[in-house]
Amino acid sequence: MNRIDNTLNKEGKLLSIYFTAGHPNLNDTVDIILKLQESGVDMIEIGLPFSDPLADGPTIQDSSTVAIKNGMNTNVLFEQLNGIRNRVSIPLIIMGYFNPILQFGVEEFCKKCNQVGIDGLIIPDLPIDYYEENYKSIFKKYKIYNMFLIAPQTSDERIKKIDSISDGFIYMVSSSSITGSKESFSSKQLEYFERINKMNLKTPRITGFGVGNKDTFNAAVNYSKGAIIGSAFIKNLESNGLKSIERFIKNIRI
Repeated sequence: MNRIDNTLNKEGKLLSIYFTAGHPNLNDTVDIILKLQESGVDMIEIGLPFSDPLADGPTIQDSSTVAIKNGMNTNVLFEQLNGIRNRVSIPLIIMGYFNPILQFGVEEFCKKCNQVGIDGLIIPDLPIDYYEENYKSIFKKYKIYNMFLIAPQTSDERIKKIDSISDGFIYMVSSSSITGSKESFSSKQLEYFERINKMNLKTPRITGFGVGNKDTFNAAVNYSKGAIIGSAFIKNLESNGLKSIERFIKNIRI
């Protein structure tokens, strides 16, 4: 069974953390992963930096710019992740845009993911129909899950389609805007969460975008299996360094 499924089957609500590979420093990637596992997170999303991250807010965009300037690219990331499974047991997911994956070669990318122990991918700009027609068989060949996103504007029909072909979890985007932590969710966002809840989807959902503190984490997991924190974690890294990771996670979990 995929590590993602094993984790989703556990009792309790899950905390997933997103960070950009190669940020703040090029060689921080593995240290951040190890410290996150030690701090008790359930899953980790490793951001593959891209020069035009359309869905991301200023914090993640800036972290991508820094990572690229530091020298991070697809080959470097796979080199850094080589042997990671000797030290890390929790699910590892790469989140990135399709262009760098296409440039690398989709099959070669999935093969490398399999070799280093990546469990799944989140590719915000890969259309579900295009994936089904061209790449689904490759992902299955290398046992890589592909998680799709839904948002407030996604139609019920589309959500049901995504639910029918999803592996792992559905990434439930909390708003129609770009990434970035918020202090709380609006009544409109909570209505959206309720609407999705009432659809009784078979696939677990993990909420992202706008989750950045204990309050928003607790609100998000009232309507889903877990939540993803990205921008707030990256800001904390920039301000306080890797030594602050354990404290940051504890403040979310309290």
